[in-house]
Amino acid sequence: MKKLLIFTLAIGLLGCVSSCNNESTMKKAPVTPAIDLANMDLDVLPGDDFFRFVNGTWMKNTEIPAEYSQYGAFTILYENNQKQLKALVEEVSADKSAVEGSVNQKIRDLYNSGMDTARINQLGVKVIENEIAEIEAIKTIEQVQQFIGQMHRKGEYPLFYVYSSADQSNSSMEIVNFYQGGIGLPDVSYYLSDDERSAELRAKYLDHLTKMFILKGDNPEMAKSNAETVLKVETAIAKNSKTRTELRDPVANFNKMDLETLTTVSPNFDWALYFNEIGLPEPGDINIGQKEFIAGLSQLSKDISVDEWKTYLMWNLLDNSADYLSDDFVNQNFEFFGKVLSGKQELQPRWKRVLNVTSGRLGEAIGQIYVEKYFPPQAKDRMVTLVENLRLAFGERIKNLDWMSEETKAKALEKLATITVKVGYPDEWRDYSALKIVPDGYLQNARNSRAFEFDYNISKVGKPVDKKEWGMTPQTVNAYYNPSNNEIVFPAGILQPPFFNKDADDAVNYGAIGVVIGHEMTHGFDDQGRQYDKDGNLNDWWTAEDAERFAEKTAKLIDLYNNYTELDSLHVDGTLTLGENIADLGGLSISYDALQKAYNGQIPEPVDGFTSDQRFYLGYGQIWRQNIRNEELMRRLKEDVHSPGDARVNVPPFNLDTFIAAFNIQPENRLYIPVENRAKIW
Repeated sequence: MKKLLIFTLAIGLLGCVSSCNNESTMKKAPVTPAIDLANMDLDVLPGDDFFRFVNGTWMKNTEIPAEYSQYGAFTILYENNQKQLKALVEEVSADKSAVEGSVNQKIRDLYNSGMDTARINQLGVKVIENEIAEIEAIKTIEQVQQFIGQMHRKGEYPLFYVYSSADQSNSSMEIVNFYQGGIGLPDVSYYLSDDERSAELRAKYLDHLTKMFILKGDNPEMAKSNAETVLKVETAIAKNSKTRTELRDPVANFNKMDLETLTTVSPNFDWALYFNEIGLPEPGDINIGQKEFIAGLSQLSKDISVDEWKTYLMWNLLDNSADYLSDDFVNQNFEFFGKVLSGKQELQPRWKRVLNVTSGRLGEAIGQIYVEKYFPPQAKDRMVTLVENLRLAFGERIKNLDWMSEETKAKALEKLATITVKVGYPDEWRDYSALKIVPDGYLQNARNSRAFEFDYNISKVGKPVDKKEWGMTPQTVNAYYNPSNNEIVFPAGILQPPFFNKDADDAVNYGAIGVVIGHEMTHGFDDQGRQYDKDGNLNDWWTAEDAERFAEKTAKLIDLYNNYTELDSLHVDGTLTLGENIADLGGLSISYDALQKAYNGQIPEPVDGFTSDQRFYLGYGQIWRQNIRNEELMRRLKEDVHSPGDARVNVPPFNLDTFIAAFNIQPENRLYIPVENRAKIW
């Protein structure tokens, strides 16, 4: 359940495209309304709750399916995506004639091995007996560290993460990166805070750990003792860790050094042995993302006994394997990570879970088939045009800023002009020939895939960055900005309603996909992205005065979100979510300007009683439509760098004069923001 997101400043969840590039099929496709009035609650005043004004009736009439912790626009697209991918994968999986080593053979055998529950349940814990024996045989701290290296080489990450990515001081080259990790709960605060929810989660996590050790074969007393040991070790790791807010500082999290210096920083960890184990005996430059964390491992190597480390490693083995083991492991894993943490009521059907694994492990192989069938080429052309319109609008906004110096403006415009745009799918597809997939080993296939990805990634160290690579598969409904490449990326999956609707008027499309484009562009100039120059290097290209004025403006945005209430008494963390909030506000401002350029003074007549300005903001409001369980909302408020959907709709527009005028927002309206408190940045 431990996941690492590197550099991907994304806007949402998973899903896909529903169009087909067969012209005759596309003509028969049902028309999706640009704005469905039946979803709106016209009894709610836009100025009191714009989110419910746009989505209120849909929210009242829509229950969250038992398998989800939230349900909304992204989830609905994800469901459509699942159906399309299932049809593709099942067609391939039925082909018994696929040539050994072919992509079709790998897709077929990975999916079918995951669906063979009879064999998986029959084997039970036996499939990890060898690894259990290896851990039990460990006698020294050196062997502990050696085993950590071996697990990392297999794509499993106890203690910390290691990966290759662009050198942030020389973005054209790849170097090794370390990033803190090693905890099972999703946030360090859950280990260290005494608030009621954190204490409750620790108790339930301890219960989960105990039950997982019992499933492994420990007696209840031993299992409880082992669970307490794991919590003790992870708490010690958490004390060494930075908070999520601290992790948002790219300068503080860039500490480049060589192996000799690393050994000085963390002397009780045998780093030479470790790098040998991961297949990189001469690592060259290394970025220690969190220097204090890696330094702290040295002390933990002394303070934690070998037996305690062995128990911790045993838990990591169980945790990393659980989803691929028998039903009792899968169900117990869901009991905690699904129900307790997110409020889900029901495990997803087996086919969805196995499909997710197949689509993830063979992402571009499936993506290539996916775009051939479902992605219309004309969508790519229209997106490129939209992006350039947004780029022009953003450029004019930068030129007209009253708070930025001409010196910094010139560099900002240069950075904007050099942003690379990727739409739909990669120009070159991944080669999966080195990945071995067998017909009867689901866990083995997962391990082979992890090891394949690790070797692929770590082999880049010391080589030039491949700017053609993608960080998301084509079938993903999402988008991202990569600061080291200075690029914005829009997979095929997001180019469908409600984000991109070929049947919609311009106002709605600019309010939806236009804002998404502007959002990702603005990430290059948010509180993190602005610290990277046009070439993707960490480089302070702002004047000190401009940086100070920028901080003053973003402080207003922090305050607005800090004061936004969820569940009666909880608040959004305005600092944690600042980058995404800047991007939402910037995306709205830029896309609105681009829409006016597209109109060229010819403002269309109202549609369904709403003006073009109103429809622009309605288009934005509906992409964040969702219902969410309380547990999931509480989790996201602590962990997510994105604000909740309702806050994304109820805060940014109220800073914009065009929105205030479009919906006649008055000071007596609940969400009205006095002029002096409004955030105006880009």
